[in-house]
Amino acid sequence: MEKINTSQPNIRPQPDKEMVDIAEYTADYRIESEDAFSIARYVLMDSMGCAILALRYPECSKLIGPAAPGASVPLGARVPGTGFELDPVKAAFDTGTLVRWLDFNDAFLAAEWNHPSDNLGGILAVSDYISRRKLQEGQLPLTMRDVLVSMIKAHEIQGVMALENSFNRVGLDHVLLVKVATAAVTTSLMGGDRQKITDSVSQAWIDGPPLRIYRHAPNTGTRKSWAAGDATSRGVWLSLLTMKGEMGYSGALTAKGWGFYDVFYKGQRFKFQRPYGTYVMENVLFKVAFPAEFHAQTAVECALRLHDSARGRLDDIKKIEITTQEPAIRIISKTGPLYNPADRDHCIQYMVAAALIYGALTADHYKEPIASNPMIDELREKTEVAEDKRYTREYLEPGKRSIANAVQVFFRDGSSTAKVEIEYPLGHPRRRAEGIPLLINKFRRNCGHLFAPEKVDFMVGLFLDPARLHAMTVPDFMELFAC
Repeated sequence: MEKINTSQPNIRPQPDKEMVDIAEYTADYRIESEDAFSIARYVLMDSMGCAILALRYPECSKLIGPAAPGASVPLGARVPGTGFELDPVKAAFDTGTLVRWLDFNDAFLAAEWNHPSDNLGGILAVSDYISRRKLQEGQLPLTMRDVLVSMIKAHEIQGVMALENSFNRVGLDHVLLVKVATAAVTTSLMGGDRQKITDSVSQAWIDGPPLRIYRHAPNTGTRKSWAAGDATSRGVWLSLLTMKGEMGYSGALTAKGWGFYDVFYKGQRFKFQRPYGTYVMENVLFKVAFPAEFHAQTAVECALRLHDSARGRLDDIKKIEITTQEPAIRIISKTGPLYNPADRDHCIQYMVAAALIYGALTADHYKEPIASNPMIDELREKTEVAEDKRYTREYLEPGKRSIANAVQVFFRDGSSTAKVEIEYPLGHPRRRAEGIPLLINKFRRNCGHLFAPEKVDFMVGLFLDPARLHAMTVPDFMELFAC
């Protein structure tokens, strides 16, 4: 009788190269780009302002605070705009959720669209937690330069992976990349070496990704506003486990039948356009003027330019034409009822209609009573959305990375507005000189909801003074934003 060998070979492979590359970059790469540090300071400023503004919204603020009511962690990590001191996992969730809630923080768009500052929740929580304990033990705390370095590296890991790899096309949400990047940089902040970082990153891949169901019609909901907080907090949790000695898994991506590639990614391996460096931070996109999903930013800007031409003739509008890129059609073009603010800020027709009607777009335009204005739905029904192949092509072109839209309004008498086309949004690198002063004003407005003008002036001065900000200790910085 012929014998058949049914046993599996149990030889553990070397760690997957993709994970090793992340670990080596995180542990060893020296940031020398002054441009990257400069943009990182603005990202930090903008993210803190977004977090403070989000506290005004009860749907968000109800999620903030200890998991068990009344619990506190002495010398725990602080949450901006609050008096909470929490364990670093919950503090990471809270800070990440605050930064992301209004869809107003920076973004990076490629084959996958993502928001690299989502990692700030984990970075700040771990840095504050570690530093407060170092001070108690008579050691030097981390400085804000350490935070900026971690931000640049987290942006780079998340963004470089997004350049050529589209998780959304297989139904997976981009916040997986937040978990991976946060796991890498927070393990490093905790003192982990390349092996520890590799182990932590492997755990993040094994965790798997969430589905994108909460971002798309007909199921769009508020989870999209706390998904990044969840991901960055999970990255912190995996880092803490790894630093306690929990093992990693060398074939997390490539294991036949059981690894990430075969289970989640249709057997494909990740593709990489460039090595890790400082590219993503240098090319990040800011949401300068209004909280709108980034594929619609230029569409809203077009609509605002048309407001004066349309506002006196809203009842006479016959048709609105939006010309856009393919990703916008896939993620934010929708018809039918819109059930909540999260649904509305991911509907290009709603955003354009609101901007045409009101000549502005703020987070309040996604809520009642404005959301009940029947004119918004009337204009949505009259809106046609079409793809321009050039817009789609140049959206992915490395030398351009435009996010183009065009809007034109047609009236019943046969007349029309001009067709307004904008290829690069206000927060694009090509419009930095125009955008940065407005970004500073955005921070002033956001923080002015909670802090006195004199304190806001001090904060702005700090962000505009590299030497002073870099030297500031993390506990001092977090104390500045505490209430």
